[in-house]
Amino acid sequence: MAQAPVSREVLQLTLDTYTACGGSVVETSKRMNIPPSTITSRLRTIHAQGLTPSVEDPNDPSQLKSQIRRLTEELKRSEQERLDHTVIKHKIIQLTRSVSELEPPVWTLKAHKKSDSPGVPTVFLSDLHWAEVVDPKQVNGVNEYNIEIANRRLKHLADRTIRLCEIISPKMDYPGVVVALGGDCYSGNIHDELTATNEMNSMPAVLDLFSALSSFIECMLEKFEYVFVPCVAGNHGRNTRKTWAKDRHHTSFDWLTYCFLAKRFDKNPRVTFFIPDSTDAYYKIYNHRYLLNHGDSFRGGDGMVGPLGPVLRGDHKKRTRNSQIKMDYDTLMIGHFHTEVFTRRVIMNGSLVGFNEFAFRENFSFEPPAQQLWITHPRHGMTYRMPVLVDEIRQEAPAREWVSVSK
Repeated sequence: MAQAPVSREVLQLTLDTYTACGGSVVETSKRMNIPPSTITSRLRTIHAQGLTPSVEDPNDPSQLKSQIRRLTEELKRSEQERLDHTVIKHKIIQLTRSVSELEPPVWTLKAHKKSDSPGVPTVFLSDLHWAEVVDPKQVNGVNEYNIEIANRRLKHLADRTIRLCEIISPKMDYPGVVVALGGDCYSGNIHDELTATNEMNSMPAVLDLFSALSSFIECMLEKFEYVFVPCVAGNHGRNTRKTWAKDRHHTSFDWLTYCFLAKRFDKNPRVTFFIPDSTDAYYKIYNHRYLLNHGDSFRGGDGMVGPLGPVLRGDHKKRTRNSQIKMDYDTLMIGHFHTEVFTRRVIMNGSLVGFNEFAFRENFSFEPPAQQLWITHPRHGMTYRMPVLVDEIRQEAPAREWVSVSK
Protein backbone atom coordinates (compact mmCIF):
# COMPACT_ATOMS: atom_id res chain seq x y z
CA MET A 1 0.00 0.00 0.00
CA ALA A 2 1.39 3.41 -0.99
CA GLN A 3 2.47 5.71 1.83
CA ALA A 4 0.53 8.93 2.43
CA PRO A 5 2.35 12.02 1.10
CA VAL A 6 4.31 14.07 3.65
CA SER A 7 2.69 17.42 4.44
CA ARG A 8 4.36 20.67 3.42
CA GLU A 9 4.69 21.66 7.09
CA VAL A 10 6.66 18.49 7.89
CA LEU A 11 8.87 18.98 4.84
CA GLN A 12 9.57 22.57 5.88
CA LEU A 13 10.43 21.41 9.41
CA THR A 14 12.78 18.77 8.01
CA LEU A 15 14.50 21.32 5.77
CA ASP A 16 14.90 23.82 8.63
CA THR A 17 16.33 21.13 10.93
CA TYR A 18 18.66 19.94 8.15
CA THR A 19 19.85 23.55 7.63
CA ALA A 20 20.34 24.17 11.35
CA CYS A 21 22.41 20.96 11.55
CA GLY A 22 24.79 22.32 8.92
CA GLY A 23 23.57 20.01 6.15
CA SER A 24 24.25 16.78 8.04
CA VAL A 25 21.74 13.98 7.40
CA VAL A 26 23.02 12.04 10.42
CA GLU A 27 22.58 15.02 12.82
CA THR A 28 19.15 15.74 11.35
CA SER A 29 18.17 12.12 11.86
CA LYS A 30 19.28 12.23 15.51
CA ARG A 31 17.51 15.49 16.23
CA MET A 32 14.21 14.43 14.61
CA ASN A 33 14.51 10.81 15.80
CA ILE A 34 13.74 9.30 12.38
CA PRO A 35 15.93 7.09 10.10
CA PRO A 36 18.51 8.74 7.80
CA SER A 37 16.89 7.11 4.79
CA THR A 38 13.65 8.96 5.57
CA ILE A 39 15.56 12.24 5.78
CA THR A 40 17.18 11.56 2.39
CA SER A 41 13.82 10.74 0.83
CA ARG A 42 12.27 13.92 2.20
CA LEU A 43 15.16 15.99 0.92
CA ARG A 44 14.50 14.75 -2.61
CA THR A 45 10.86 15.78 -2.28
CA ILE A 46 11.91 19.15 -0.82
CA HIS A 47 14.23 19.75 -3.78
CA ALA A 48 11.49 18.80 -6.23
CA GLN A 49 9.02 21.23 -4.62
CA GLY A 50 11.60 24.04 -4.50
CA LEU A 51 11.26 24.72 -0.77
CA THR A 52 13.74 27.12 0.87
CA PRO A 53 14.86 27.09 4.52
CA SER A 54 13.29 29.59 6.91
CA VAL A 55 16.33 29.49 9.25
CA GLU A 56 19.91 30.57 8.74
CA ASP A 57 22.51 28.04 7.58
CA PRO A 58 25.40 28.28 10.06
CA ASN A 59 27.83 27.24 7.30
CA ASP A 60 26.54 29.73 4.72
CA PRO A 61 29.32 32.33 4.19
CA SER A 62 26.78 35.09 3.61
CA GLN A 63 25.02 34.20 6.85
CA LEU A 64 28.34 34.09 8.68
CA LYS A 65 29.14 37.56 7.40
CA SER A 66 25.74 38.75 8.60
CA GLN A 67 26.36 37.28 12.05
CA ILE A 68 29.80 38.91 12.19
CA ARG A 69 28.29 42.28 11.29
CA ARG A 70 25.58 41.88 13.93
CA LEU A 71 28.04 40.85 16.64
CA THR A 72 30.36 43.69 15.68
CA GLU A 73 27.51 46.19 16.03
CA GLU A 74 26.57 44.74 19.43
CA LEU A 75 30.20 45.00 20.54
CA LYS A 76 30.32 48.62 19.41
CA ARG A 77 27.11 49.41 21.32
CA SER A 78 28.50 47.72 24.43
CA GLU A 79 31.78 49.58 24.09
CA GLN A 80 29.93 52.85 23.53
CA GLU A 81 27.87 52.26 26.68
CA ARG A 82 31.07 51.65 28.62
CA LEU A 83 32.61 54.76 27.09
CA ASP A 84 29.52 56.75 28.05
CA HIS A 85 30.12 55.81 31.68
CA THR A 86 33.79 56.67 31.28
CA VAL A 87 32.88 59.99 29.71
CA ILE A 88 30.64 60.81 32.68
CA LYS A 89 33.45 60.11 35.13
CA HIS A 90 36.46 61.44 33.24
CA LYS A 91 35.09 64.08 30.89
CA ILE A 92 32.00 65.55 32.53
CA ILE A 93 33.03 65.07 36.17
CA GLN A 94 36.70 65.31 35.09
CA LEU A 95 38.08 62.57 37.31
CA THR A 96 41.73 61.92 36.57
CA ARG A 97 42.03 58.85 38.78
CA SER A 98 40.13 55.59 38.36
CA VAL A 99 37.42 55.12 40.96
CA SER A 100 35.63 52.04 39.58
CA GLU A 101 38.63 49.71 39.83
CA LEU A 102 40.15 49.01 43.22
CA GLU A 103 43.54 50.60 43.71
CA PRO A 104 43.94 49.93 47.44
CA PRO A 105 46.21 52.36 49.26
CA VAL A 106 49.31 50.68 50.62
CA TRP A 107 48.54 51.65 54.21
CA THR A 108 45.41 49.44 54.22
CA LEU A 109 47.43 46.34 53.33
CA LYS A 110 50.72 46.69 55.20
CA ALA A 111 51.07 46.77 58.98
CA HIS A 112 51.98 50.10 60.51
CA LYS A 113 55.67 50.61 61.22
CA LYS A 114 54.97 50.90 64.94
CA SER A 115 54.12 47.55 66.49
CA ASP A 116 51.80 49.08 69.08
CA SER A 117 49.47 50.62 66.48
CA PRO A 118 45.87 49.50 67.16
CA GLY A 119 45.13 49.11 63.45
CA VAL A 120 42.81 50.87 60.99
CA PRO A 121 39.48 52.41 62.09
CA THR A 122 36.41 52.08 59.86
CA VAL A 123 33.49 54.45 60.25
CA PHE A 124 30.43 53.17 58.38
CA LEU A 125 28.06 55.83 56.99
CA SER A 126 24.74 54.66 55.59
CA ASP A 127 21.04 55.50 55.57
CA LEU A 128 21.51 59.23 56.04
CA HIS A 129 18.13 59.84 54.34
CA TRP A 130 19.08 63.44 53.64
CA ALA A 131 15.99 65.69 53.28
CA GLU A 132 13.63 63.30 55.09
CA VAL A 133 11.50 64.90 57.76
CA VAL A 134 10.54 62.99 60.92
CA ASP A 135 7.78 64.73 62.84
CA PRO A 136 8.30 64.10 66.59
CA LYS A 137 4.54 64.30 67.19
CA GLN A 138 4.06 61.25 64.95
CA VAL A 139 6.61 59.07 66.77
CA ASN A 140 5.66 59.90 70.36
CA GLY A 141 8.48 62.41 70.63
CA VAL A 142 11.31 59.84 70.51
CA ASN A 143 12.95 61.33 67.40
CA GLU A 144 13.03 64.39 65.16
CA TYR A 145 14.82 64.80 61.84
CA ASN A 146 15.33 67.45 59.20
CA ILE A 147 18.20 69.01 57.23
CA GLU A 148 19.43 71.06 60.18
CA ILE A 149 19.45 68.05 62.52
CA ALA A 150 21.07 65.88 59.83
CA ASN A 151 23.96 68.33 59.51
CA ARG A 152 24.42 68.42 63.28
CA ARG A 153 24.37 64.63 63.54
CA LEU A 154 26.96 64.26 60.78
CA LYS A 155 29.21 66.70 62.62
CA HIS A 156 28.65 64.77 65.87
CA LEU A 157 29.63 61.60 63.98
CA ALA A 158 32.93 63.16 62.88
CA ASP A 159 33.74 64.61 66.31
CA ARG A 160 32.82 61.46 68.25
CA THR A 161 34.61 59.17 65.82
CA ILE A 162 37.81 61.11 66.41
CA ARG A 163 37.23 61.22 70.17
CA LEU A 164 36.66 57.45 70.41
CA CYS A 165 39.78 56.80 68.33
CA GLU A 166 41.74 59.11 70.62
CA ILE A 167 40.58 57.08 73.63
CA ILE A 168 42.02 53.90 72.05
CA SER A 169 45.21 55.63 70.89
CA PRO A 170 45.82 59.07 72.44
CA LYS A 171 48.66 59.64 69.97
CA MET A 172 46.28 58.83 67.08
CA ASP A 173 48.80 56.23 65.95
CA TYR A 174 46.70 55.03 63.00
CA PRO A 175 47.96 54.66 59.42
CA GLY A 176 44.64 56.02 58.12
CA VAL A 177 40.87 55.72 58.38
CA VAL A 178 38.28 53.99 56.18
CA VAL A 179 35.08 55.96 55.58
CA ALA A 180 32.65 53.42 54.10
CA LEU A 181 29.62 54.94 52.33
CA GLY A 182 26.85 52.34 52.24
CA GLY A 183 24.03 54.05 50.35
CA ASP A 184 20.62 55.57 51.00
CA CYS A 185 22.26 58.94 51.38
CA TYR A 186 18.97 60.53 50.32
CA SER A 187 15.34 60.12 51.28
CA GLY A 188 14.43 60.30 47.59
CA ASN A 189 11.05 60.38 45.87
CA ILE A 190 10.45 56.64 45.68
CA HIS A 191 7.15 56.88 47.62
CA ASP A 192 4.38 59.44 47.32
CA GLU A 193 4.56 60.20 51.04
CA LEU A 194 8.27 61.03 50.77
CA THR A 195 7.68 63.25 47.74
CA ALA A 196 5.03 65.10 49.71
CA THR A 197 6.95 65.45 53.00
CA ASN A 198 10.66 65.72 52.11
CA GLU A 199 12.16 69.03 53.14
CA MET A 200 13.69 69.56 49.70
CA ASN A 201 13.84 67.78 46.36
CA SER A 202 16.69 65.52 45.26
CA MET A 203 18.83 68.06 43.39
CA PRO A 204 19.08 70.62 46.23
CA ALA A 205 19.63 67.70 48.64
CA VAL A 206 22.61 66.57 46.53
CA LEU A 207 24.20 70.01 46.83
CA ASP A 208 23.62 70.16 50.58
CA LEU A 209 24.93 66.66 51.32
CA PHE A 210 27.92 67.09 49.01
CA SER A 211 29.01 70.03 51.14
CA ALA A 212 28.38 68.13 54.39
CA LEU A 213 30.29 65.00 53.31
CA SER A 214 33.15 67.12 51.98
CA SER A 215 33.46 68.69 55.42
CA PHE A 216 33.30 65.24 57.03
CA ILE A 217 36.22 63.94 54.93
CA GLU A 218 38.20 67.13 55.54
CA CYS A 219 37.63 66.63 59.27
CA MET A 220 39.06 63.09 58.98
CA LEU A 221 42.08 64.46 57.10
CA GLU A 222 42.86 66.80 59.99
CA LYS A 223 43.39 63.83 62.33
CA PHE A 224 44.32 60.93 60.03
CA GLU A 225 47.10 60.87 57.48
CA TYR A 226 45.09 58.97 54.85
CA VAL A 227 41.42 58.33 54.06
CA PHE A 228 40.06 55.41 51.99
CA VAL A 229 36.42 55.71 50.82
CA PRO A 230 34.69 52.59 49.40
CA CYS A 231 31.18 53.36 48.14
CA VAL A 232 27.98 51.56 47.09
CA ALA A 233 24.58 53.01 46.19
CA GLY A 234 21.34 52.31 48.02
CA ASN A 235 17.77 52.02 46.81
CA HIS A 236 16.29 55.31 48.10
CA GLY A 237 18.26 57.76 46.00
CA ARG A 238 17.23 56.34 42.61
CA ASN A 239 15.52 58.26 39.81
CA THR A 240 13.57 55.22 38.55
CA ARG A 241 10.22 53.84 39.70
CA LYS A 242 11.74 50.48 40.62
CA THR A 243 15.31 49.59 41.50
CA TRP A 244 17.18 48.50 38.39
CA ALA A 245 19.38 45.40 38.31
CA LYS A 246 21.16 46.64 35.18
CA ASP A 247 23.08 49.89 35.33
CA ARG A 248 21.85 50.46 38.88
CA HIS A 249 24.52 52.92 39.98
CA HIS A 250 23.94 55.24 37.05
CA THR A 251 20.33 55.82 38.11
CA SER A 252 21.37 56.81 41.63
CA PHE A 253 22.03 60.18 43.25
CA ASP A 254 24.23 58.28 45.72
CA TRP A 255 26.60 57.34 42.90
CA LEU A 256 26.55 60.87 41.51
CA THR A 257 27.45 62.30 44.91
CA TYR A 258 30.31 59.82 45.32
CA CYS A 259 31.73 60.85 41.94
CA PHE A 260 31.46 64.55 42.85
CA LEU A 261 33.29 63.84 46.11
CA ALA A 262 35.98 61.90 44.24
CA LYS A 263 36.35 64.90 41.93
CA ARG A 264 36.52 67.21 44.97
CA PHE A 265 39.50 65.25 46.39
CA ASP A 266 40.94 64.09 43.07
CA LYS A 267 44.16 66.06 43.45
CA ASN A 268 44.70 65.01 47.05
CA PRO A 269 46.93 61.90 47.19
CA ARG A 270 45.87 61.30 50.81
CA VAL A 271 42.30 60.41 49.76
CA THR A 272 41.39 57.32 47.71
CA PHE A 273 37.89 56.54 46.44
CA PHE A 274 36.60 53.14 45.32
CA ILE A 275 33.27 53.39 43.47
CA PRO A 276 32.56 50.08 41.69
CA ASP A 277 29.86 49.82 39.04
CA SER A 278 28.46 46.70 40.74
CA THR A 279 26.40 46.56 43.93
CA ASP A 280 29.34 45.10 45.91
CA ALA A 281 32.55 46.83 46.96
CA TYR A 282 35.17 44.18 47.78
CA TYR A 283 38.33 45.32 49.57
CA LYS A 284 40.84 44.26 52.22
CA ILE A 285 42.24 45.89 55.32
CA TYR A 286 45.46 44.03 56.04
CA ASN A 287 44.38 40.39 55.60
CA HIS A 288 40.73 40.91 56.54
CA ARG A 289 38.38 40.82 53.52
CA TYR A 290 35.28 43.02 53.53
CA LEU A 291 32.31 43.06 51.18
CA LEU A 292 30.26 46.28 51.30
CA ASN A 293 26.67 46.09 50.02
CA HIS A 294 23.66 48.27 50.75
CA GLY A 295 21.49 45.28 51.74
CA ASP A 296 18.21 45.98 49.91
CA SER A 297 18.40 42.63 48.11
CA PHE A 298 17.81 40.83 51.43
CA ARG A 299 14.09 40.56 52.00
CA GLY A 300 11.86 38.95 54.59
CA GLY A 301 12.08 38.68 58.36
CA ASP A 302 9.49 38.68 61.10
CA GLY A 303 8.66 40.39 64.35
CA MET A 304 10.85 38.07 66.42
CA VAL A 305 14.17 38.01 64.59
CA GLY A 306 13.62 41.13 62.49
CA PRO A 307 15.95 41.35 59.47
CA LEU A 308 18.54 38.98 60.92
CA GLY A 309 17.03 35.86 59.33
CA PRO A 310 17.01 37.07 55.69
CA VAL A 311 20.38 38.76 56.13
CA LEU A 312 22.05 35.56 57.35
CA ARG A 313 20.45 33.61 54.50
CA GLY A 314 21.56 36.26 52.02
CA ASP A 315 25.06 36.26 53.46
CA HIS A 316 25.22 32.49 52.99
CA LYS A 317 24.16 32.83 49.34
CA LYS A 318 26.70 35.59 48.73
CA ARG A 319 29.49 33.54 50.29
CA THR A 320 28.58 30.58 48.07
CA ARG A 321 28.53 32.75 44.96
CA ASN A 322 31.76 34.55 45.82
CA SER A 323 33.60 31.32 46.57
CA GLN A 324 32.78 30.22 43.01
CA ILE A 325 34.34 33.35 41.54
CA LYS A 326 37.38 33.42 43.86
CA MET A 327 36.21 36.47 45.81
CA ASP A 328 35.70 35.00 49.28
CA TYR A 329 35.22 37.49 52.08
CA ASP A 330 35.37 37.46 55.86
CA THR A 331 32.78 40.09 56.80
CA LEU A 332 29.70 41.41 55.05
CA MET A 333 28.83 45.08 55.68
CA ILE A 334 25.27 46.27 54.99
CA GLY A 335 22.91 49.09 55.90
CA HIS A 336 19.29 49.39 54.73
CA PHE A 337 17.63 47.93 57.85
CA HIS A 338 18.57 50.77 60.26
CA THR A 339 19.47 48.08 62.80
CA GLU A 340 22.77 47.63 64.60
CA VAL A 341 24.22 44.11 64.50
CA PHE A 342 27.93 43.37 64.85
CA THR A 343 29.35 39.87 64.39
CA ARG A 344 32.46 38.42 62.79
CA ARG A 345 30.47 37.48 59.70
CA VAL A 346 27.98 40.32 59.34
CA ILE A 347 27.98 44.01 60.30
CA MET A 348 24.62 45.78 60.01
CA ASN A 349 24.63 49.53 60.35
CA GLY A 350 22.26 51.84 62.15
CA SER A 351 21.07 55.05 60.51
CA LEU A 352 21.49 58.79 60.76
CA VAL A 353 17.75 59.40 60.36
CA GLY A 354 16.85 57.19 63.32
CA PHE A 355 13.37 56.00 64.30
CA ASN A 356 10.79 57.32 61.80
CA GLU A 357 7.06 57.09 61.15
CA PHE A 358 7.40 53.92 59.07
CA ALA A 359 9.31 52.11 61.83
CA PHE A 360 6.73 53.34 64.37
CA ARG A 361 3.80 52.09 62.29
CA GLU A 362 5.39 48.69 61.68
CA ASN A 363 6.19 48.27 65.42
CA PHE A 364 9.92 47.88 64.76
CA SER A 365 12.26 47.90 67.75
CA PHE A 366 13.46 51.37 68.67
CA GLU A 367 16.94 52.17 67.37
CA PRO A 368 18.64 55.45 68.27
CA PRO A 369 20.45 57.20 65.40
CA ALA A 370 23.93 55.67 65.30
CA GLN A 371 26.68 54.53 62.93
CA GLN A 372 29.16 51.68 63.33
CA LEU A 373 32.83 52.25 64.16
CA TRP A 374 35.44 49.54 64.65
CA ILE A 375 39.15 48.85 64.24
CA THR A 376 40.84 46.21 62.07
CA HIS A 377 44.12 44.93 63.50
CA PRO A 378 46.83 43.49 61.21
CA ARG A 379 47.00 40.22 63.20
CA HIS A 380 43.72 39.91 65.06
CA GLY A 381 41.26 41.25 62.49
CA MET A 382 38.31 43.18 63.91
CA THR A 383 38.95 44.24 67.49
CA TYR A 384 37.48 47.36 69.12
CA ARG A 385 33.83 47.97 68.26
CA MET A 386 32.42 51.40 69.18
CA PRO A 387 28.95 52.35 67.88
CA VAL A 388 28.76 56.13 67.54
CA LEU A 389 25.57 57.67 68.91
CA VAL A 390 25.01 60.81 66.86
CA ASP A 391 22.02 62.44 68.56
CA GLU A 392 22.27 65.35 70.95
CA ILE A 393 22.22 64.56 74.67
CA ARG A 394 18.70 65.59 75.62
CA GLN A 395 19.20 65.94 79.35
CA GLU A 396 21.76 65.22 82.03
CA ALA A 397 21.38 61.81 83.65
CA PRO A 398 20.72 61.95 87.40
CA ALA A 399 23.73 61.27 89.61
CA ARG A 400 24.03 57.60 90.61
CA GLU A 401 26.58 55.39 92.26
CA TRP A 402 29.01 54.04 89.72
CA VAL A 403 28.28 50.50 90.87
CA SER A 404 25.65 49.04 93.16
CA VAL A 405 24.87 45.64 94.63
CA SER A 406 21.40 44.61 95.67
CA LYS A 407 21.07 43.78 99.35
